[in-house]
Amino acid sequence: VQLVESGGGEVQSGGSLRLSCAAFGFTFSSYWMYWVRQARGKGLEWVSGINFAGDREYYADSVKGRFTIVRDNAKNTLYLQMDSLKPEDTALYYCARLNRATGVDYWGVGTLVAVSS
Repeated sequence: VQLVESGGGEVQSGGSLRLSCAAFGFTFSSYWMYWVRQARGKGLEWVSGINFAGDREYYADSVKGRFTIVRDNAKNTLYLQMDSLKPEDTALYYCARLNRATGVDYWGVGTLVAVSS
């Protein structure tokens, strides 16, 4: 199993980025998938999640209305469209697979998002 994030970078406040997470080595369409972030010196924050079919979504209050999670099961890829970015969105963003029996069992290495004011 491998999760590979991409799409991070530096952007000014109010800008947009789209993160991607390519999944390998498992049946992608069988798992809920999440984006989780960690700002420097802070704990993990569950940003957004999406169900198997892509028709149920979860968003943290801090990103509701600004971020959109999408999955393409044909391409085994998870996306996070981030609009109206704020400096407080600066963090390392991880893609994670949820195992319903054991919790999150695989993580990517993360992609860094830096938002300047």
